[in-house]
Amino acid sequence: MKERTAQMRWEARTQGPLLVLAVVFGLAYAVPIVLPDAPARVHRSCLFVEWTVWGAFAVDYLVRLWLAPYKWLFVRRHPLDLLAVLLPLVQPLRLLRVVSTLLLVGRRARMAPQITLTTYVAGAVVGLMMFGSLAVLAVERDAPEGNIRTLGDAVWWSFTTMTTVGYGDHSPTTGLGRVLAVGLMLSGIALLGVVTANIAAWFISRFERDDAEERRQTALLEALTREVGELRAEVSRLSAGPAAAPDEPAVPPPGPPTP
Repeated sequence: MKERTAQMRWEARTQGPLLVLAVVFGLAYAVPIVLPDAPARVHRSCLFVEWTVWGAFAVDYLVRLWLAPYKWLFVRRHPLDLLAVLLPLVQPLRLLRVVSTLLLVGRRARMAPQITLTTYVAGAVVGLMMFGSLAVLAVERDAPEGNIRTLGDAVWWSFTTMTTVGYGDHSPTTGLGRVLAVGLMLSGIALLGVVTANIAAWFISRFERDDAEERRQTALLEALTREVGELRAEVSRLSAGPAAAPDEPAVPPPGPPTP
């Protein structure tokens, strides 16, 4: 119990700093794509920041694993965290660091008690759209037959893909770009399902509250009707007055005195 409490304290203390690092990672990832003609030192600095942020999340996972009372159970309950930590080490591909960082940020964000479902879904939509746009722009911009050349084209493509509209005016032509499209479509469908389920749950809970209130008012009305009936019966009984007993002989009125 003491070790578990230490793990919870660590997670509470590192929640805010890790989310800030995730924002820094987003900026470091976006700068070389939005400004491809930036000096080489800017690109190297952004690359250093990306690996540093990933390293911070990896250290966070290792510390949580060390503080967990049951190590194997922790690994089994957090497979995506382990995958996100190991993914960039398999192949030094920049996109893998993006995927791993998104997974780690999403896992830690869901653990925060102060983050509501609406805030989490909104943040997930914005994050996926931003990183999806940047990733597909980096992949498709230099493709010979690519038609996603600007950031505006990439954002429009991400929006239509996540909403599963798919106008077709912009589409990836490379294999990696199509893999990104599949991931973005599946993420959009999943988030749309979460939003739909949340709205349906809200309506159901609202209907249940209204139904419970209606039943309560009906029960109160029935109880009030019974009480009014009982009061009417009591008033009628009191208004009739006490009846004479049938076995009691009538007493004649006193006559004049005899002489």
